Amino acid sequence: MPHHKSAKKRLRQDKKRREANKAVKSAVKTAVKKVRTAETGEEAAKHLSSAESALDRAAKKHVIHWRNAARKKSRLAKRVNSLSS
Repeated sequence: MPHHKSAKKRLRQDKKRREANKAVKSAVKTAVKKVRTAETGEEAAKHLSSAESALDRAAKKHVIHWRNAARKKSRLAKRVNSLSS
């Protein structure tokens, strides 16, 4: 338990940030899963744009590293292209 006033504030801030980051990561995982579990190529392509958007937002907020987001987007796009061809 924190004893200093600043440490108590830091604890509150960390909790708030952890919950926000958790929500963003959950949204990313859901969007990526929709692309991966899509039955057809066109369905996957439809979900790909929302997944890319979610990844870009997470990277912009520094929840995930921008290179991690780029790698995931690339792999998803490759998967969608293989489904559609």
